Amino acid sequence: MEEQIIGALTKLEEYTGFKWDYKDMVGDLDGTLELYINNNREQFAVELKKELREYQLPKIINYKRNYKPLMVIADRIFPTIKRKLRSEKINYLDGAGNIYIRTEKSFIWLDGFKHEEMEKPVTNRAFTKTGLKMVFFLMLHEDAINMPQRLLAHATGVALGNIKNVITGLEEAGYVLQTGKKRQVLQNKRALLDRWIAGYGETLKPSLHIGNYKLMPGHPLQELRNDIIKPGKTVWGGEPAGEWLTDYLRPKILTIYTLEKRNQAMVKWKLVPAEKGEIRLYEKFWNDWPTEGKQYAPELLVYADLILTGDPRCIETAEMIYKKHLKDEFGEY
Repeated sequence: MEEQIIGALTKLEEYTGFKWDYKDMVGDLDGTLELYINNNREQFAVELKKELREYQLPKIINYKRNYKPLMVIADRIFPTIKRKLRSEKINYLDGAGNIYIRTEKSFIWLDGFKHEEMEKPVTNRAFTKTGLKMVFFLMLHEDAINMPQRLLAHATGVALGNIKNVITGLEEAGYVLQTGKKRQVLQNKRALLDRWIAGYGETLKPSLHIGNYKLMPGHPLQELRNDIIKPGKTVWGGEPAGEWLTDYLRPKILTIYTLEKRNQAMVKWKLVPAEKGEIRLYEKFWNDWPTEGKQYAPELLVYADLILTGDPRCIETAEMIYKKHLKDEFGEY
């Protein structure tokens, strides 16, 4: 991350002449930044991101309540996210030197600087659709990375030839630590989880989408306990699973993971297709070893579903699930 910060701040100084001083910080945020703008010294609490994602905004907006002024520094910030940051009065700087500052002493908005185009990197196989399925399994099972590759292929449904590519991808990204001649463990787990969620939301989850359906009056899915949800074959995800786990969230969107085929589910469950329907059906992509008998998806997936909504009430529920079920494995929220 240090190279990222220095690169962005160096670009800014090149374009504006603003001097700066950055210090790492222990705690929720990543550091503090002092910017010397003309005769003014501005100090910011800094949150760093490689590439700022939509689902991360609620957490950053929440930080703003405790850290003022706040600045987000990221290699890339897309225009739509920049607009949202400005509307929330959150300062930002990207890797090209584009900056937005609005404080009591300063108002600066520079945009239009281009990123240096680099040779397109080879896709890391750990974060393809196939890789994301396997990484999910590895995050659920602490010692799975040491399983024989043939067993790992059977457990994840990933072709044997892809197993080594995925593990190599994790190694190259810094998520695997060699602790013995034949033993490895996952490391930097919180960062891995964040990257997995981004990949899941952008790459894997859309490919699993079966369809959206209306919730008709009197339909069994109006109740958490019903004849449709059958552990091992069909389970709740997202908001309904959040209600199961916290007894706090009252679901508006009903996410379901199932092994049923689209036409079978529509006939069997009397589903009426609707583009904006409350029922969202997805293909179930994991095995049942850790969740056998449960009517909801693994807590890690429920957490990801809730975070990806960007809805503050879902984010709050996700935080509750993380603190109770995931913190010991992945670190502080």
